[in-house]
Amino acid sequence: MPAWSSSWQLPDQIADVLPSEARHIEELRRLLLDTARSYGYELVMPPLMEHLESLLTGTGEALGLQTFKLVDQLSGRTLGLRADTTPQVARIDAHLLNRSGVARLCYCGPVLHTRADRPHATREPLQFGAEIYGHAGLEADLEAQMLALEGLRASGVTGLAVDMADVRIVNSLLAGATLDAAFLARIHAALAAKDASELDSLIAEPKSGISAAARAGLKALLQLYGDAGVLAEAEKVLPPLPGVREALQNLKWLASRTAAGGDVKVSFDLADLRGYAYYSGTRFAIYGQGAELARGGRYDEVGAVFGRNRPAAGFSLDLKELVSVLPPRPLKAAIRASWGEAEGLSAAIARLRASGETVACVLPGHEHEVNEFDCDRELAHVAGQWVVQPLKKAA
Repeated sequence: MPAWSSSWQLPDQIADVLPSEARHIEELRRLLLDTARSYGYELVMPPLMEHLESLLTGTGEALGLQTFKLVDQLSGRTLGLRADTTPQVARIDAHLLNRSGVARLCYCGPVLHTRADRPHATREPLQFGAEIYGHAGLEADLEAQMLALEGLRASGVTGLAVDMADVRIVNSLLAGATLDAAFLARIHAALAAKDASELDSLIAEPKSGISAAARAGLKALLQLYGDAGVLAEAEKVLPPLPGVREALQNLKWLASRTAAGGDVKVSFDLADLRGYAYYSGTRFAIYGQGAELARGGRYDEVGAVFGRNRPAAGFSLDLKELVSVLPPRPLKAAIRASWGEAEGLSAAIARLRASGETVACVLPGHEHEVNEFDCDRELAHVAGQWVVQPLKKAA
């Protein structure tokens, strides 16, 4: 390989998107945005980069490690390339819109990660998301789930399943304990990984201040995953703390409505606290086609750092990940026309394009090239008029 060819190589887990996949992504982007608009969501477009202190305010260490940093040549200040759009939308709701009632906002744009969040994933996801601000009731949590599910159904995803949890269960068990952020993160990681030995060693430390009842509850969480029976079991084995009981009742309410249509399987994993640090209540992950495709929940505290502590719920997904699990789209039907300056040809082509047709003009000498379109018709000059007729393809 010549030395100069290395300059063409892209960074690891960064890739070009070629025509067929790009068309599929763009079709899904439009479909998801239209679906969100049908629910009353308004499109916003936050910038790809911001001053670092604004971009990472209140998001926690995990998002900070995922964020690329660079120096602004104009101001000398440090900038960040966003790794998640939710905090930016919270800033828009808090400072730019400043509405007193409900605000429904959606977005779609690239984010960048210093490291991919799983093997073989891209470090440049195309993130679509929707957020609802200003309503503290479960109706907002349910709407976020319903919108995510409807968008995935419309995209062609089958075998939909929703897995739910609530961070308030763990927060209630740990209330009163003296834990710093790093130690708490280790507990969360042990719970998510179902690592009983690591969890035992952490919660047994006297300096943690975790009560005996709370330790028993945390250990019980490792087994509390599965179908609806999990909630009934949780009511038996977890301490009867107000926060725990409320969270279980909320999950029961959401699950009954999510599963009402009959095409969505609902499960629970009460130890799963994956996600950025700003989740404050129910959280959910949606699976389909054998992959996790969307993640969301309630994050009431996300706007507090911007001066407006508004209730908030929503979800996000990566369009590139979504396209990767769906069957490829068929080629788009098109009309083939010869290039030329014959009378009426340009006008005929213009009329067809204005009506929504794709018309590909064949340049001289390129009559047999294969491209992204399925030219199943041709524009032909018949009896003094330009007409569209079936294309006779070579055997």
